[in-house]
Formats: sequence, structure tokens, C-alpha cells
Amino acid sequence: MINQQDVSQRLKSSIKIYRDANLQLIIGITLMAVLGSSSIGPTLPSLAEEFQVSPENIGWVITVFVIPIAIGTPISGILADRYGRKQILVPALLLFAIAGMVCSLAANFRTLIEFRFLQGVGAAPLESLALTLISDLYRGKLLTAAMAFNATSIGLSLAIYPLISGGLTTWGWRYPFLLPLMAVPLSFFVLFFLRIPHRPQSETFELKSYLGNIWNSINNRQVIGLLIAVVALFILLFGPYFTYIPLLADAQLGASHFVIGIILASMALSLAFVSSQLGLFARFLSEVTLIKASFIVYATALIITPLIHNIWLLFLPSILFGLAHGMVFPSTQALLGELAPQEYRAGFMAVNATVLSLGQALGPILAGGMFTIWGMQGVFYSSAIFALTVLIFLNFLLIRLRTSQ
Repeated sequence: MINQQDVSQRLKSSIKIYRDANLQLIIGITLMAVLGSSSIGPTLPSLAEEFQVSPENIGWVITVFVIPIAIGTPISGILADRYGRKQILVPALLLFAIAGMVCSLAANFRTLIEFRFLQGVGAAPLESLALTLISDLYRGKLLTAAMAFNATSIGLSLAIYPLISGGLTTWGWRYPFLLPLMAVPLSFFVLFFLRIPHRPQSETFELKSYLGNIWNSINNRQVIGLLIAVVALFILLFGPYFTYIPLLADAQLGASHFVIGIILASMALSLAFVSSQLGLFARFLSEVTLIKASFIVYATALIITPLIHNIWLLFLPSILFGLAHGMVFPSTQALLGELAPQEYRAGFMAVNATVLSLGQALGPILAGGMFTIWGMQGVFYSSAIFALTVLIFLNFLLIRLRTSQ
């Protein structure tokens, strides 16, 4: 065990943060969390054909993976605060890997679904505890830089995983389900080499008091403002962007699936690049300023999208979405990590991860409602109004954070 202040001081004085072994292991955990969902898309057509599953039911392969994550993330946060980070992470990584391997051996669709659910149980703690560990280890601008590199890894994985999975699927649908086996060696590295700050363990644990403390830490304008930003950015990303930009490209601009994939990949690469440079931006701009600026960029991208009549010009809003997400996501996570009390930080960050999942779920639903009422253009214009409305709320809710930077 090591002292948190010693970690930050050592990094500032001797090495660049991305070379820190602790951060590299944490990013490995994040990459496993992203792998569980982003590597499956290219296999779905082959799965539907193999098991004679209808298009409306094949989505259960993803749904049953997400359900235990939504339910289990808060529970895993409580357990991690009570028993320790590694005590939850290591078994979770092993379960994630083993269940994934069994999925590759499934003889029927029901077996596949059952073990995808178990894999989701293993994945539940991964993303929130990765964010918790970063918040445990780093403070101040160093925390922002660490969150930025974590977001960079997410951006790159969103671009690379589908390509790897698609290539493996040419050999057979079972091969992409073997990718989670990478979590086995990672679990041993986490167990033996991840160095985390010492946290005094209380001999008694009262759940009611613990939950009350988390609620008290969340129930203030700064945290509420940051959580609003988190849910809003994922509503925008999974609603108008991931759901309706592909539909716009296909229905109105005649784009092929390959071209649509390239356009979506440009967002992920833009996200990765901007996140990798965020540590530099944060030296001159506060995290709150970056958060607010991102919603202006979101609104700009959404306003220009319906005006585009050339498929290749869709790269512009796509890159702008990556720019905005690369600024807002690590900035919100860094500020939430700063505000999370040490003794129940995992539970606090689990609430953050749950809100994130809520945004992912609400995005397509809300955008679908706007499409029903106002059509394709209405999706983007109403989303732009939503982004600017959120900006107004943030300008009010985050004022204290801005003046305390």
C-alpha cells in the first residue's frame, strides 16, 4: 500500500503520467469494460444465421449483458468500499473472461444468452471501479490528465474493437467471444502489481449510514450539475449521434454500411485525440470551462447535420462530436473524482456510472420520440436545443466550481 500524496508527487517530478504502471493497469480494466459490448456488433448477423434468431430478438445478446451492469454497478461500489477494490475487481475480471469463453462454446441461443448475462455480472464493477481507482490515485490537474488518457483508450477501443471482431468473425462467430480471455492475465497483474493507496477499514459497516453519506455527498449543486452533464452527454451521443446519424446517412445520403462505419470511427478517433491532449488544455482552461464549451460544440454539430447533403461532409459533425466528448467526459469524471469522499468513493462513482448508463438508455428513446413528432430534422434541432438548455443549467449549477478553480 502507498500514500496517495507520494504517488502524485512522484509522478509530477519524475515521469509522464501515461507511463505510470498503475494507470496502465487501470486502462486495461477500462478496455475490458468496453470490450464486452463494442466487440459484439459485427458478430450479430452470423449469430442470427447460426441460431435462426429473428432480427428483433438478436439484440438480446447485448441487452442481457447490459442489464446486470445497470443493476450490479451500485452493488459493486458498495462492496468495493466495504471490502476493497482488488477483492471485487479480480473475481469480476475472471468471471468476465470465463463467461465469455463459455459463450464461444454455446450450442444454442439460450446458453449463449445465459452466459452473456453472467459475463455482464463480471463486467458490472469494471468501468466504475476504474474511475474510482483513478480518483484514488491522483488529484488536481493530474487527475484530469489521468481521466483524459482513460477516455483516450475508450475512443481508440471504440474504433479498433469492431475491426478486430469483424476480422475474427470471418473465421466464425465464436472467435470474438474469446477476446475476454485477455482479462485472465490482467486479473493477475491487478492482484500483484496494482498499487493503491491505503484505506483504513472500519470494523463495523452500517449500510443505512453508508447510503445516507453517499446521498449527502451527491445532494449539492456541484455534483448535481456534473451528473446532469454526464447524463446529457450520453443522451446526445447515443440518441442523435449513434442512432440517427447512421439512419440519416443511409436513408437520405445513400451511404453504404462501410462508409457509415468509417464516419462513426472518425468520431472515436477524434475523441481519442482530443482526450490525449486534454491535460495540455487543462493547464490553461478550467474543467468547468471545458465542460461548458463542449455543449456549445455539441449544439453546433447538431445544427449543421440536417443541412448536409454530401455524405463525406458528415465527417464534420462526427469529428465535432468526438471533440466535445473528448473534452466533457474526462473533465466531468475528474471533478466528480475530486468531490467523492475517500471512505465511500466507490459507491459515489458507481452512482456516476449508473447515471452514465441511464443516458445511454434514454438517448435512443428520446431521439425516437422526436423523430415520431418532427421527423429526421427534428431529432437534430431539438437535440441542439437540449444541449443549449443543459448549458444554461450548468452555468447556474457549476458556478461555485468555476470560482473555486
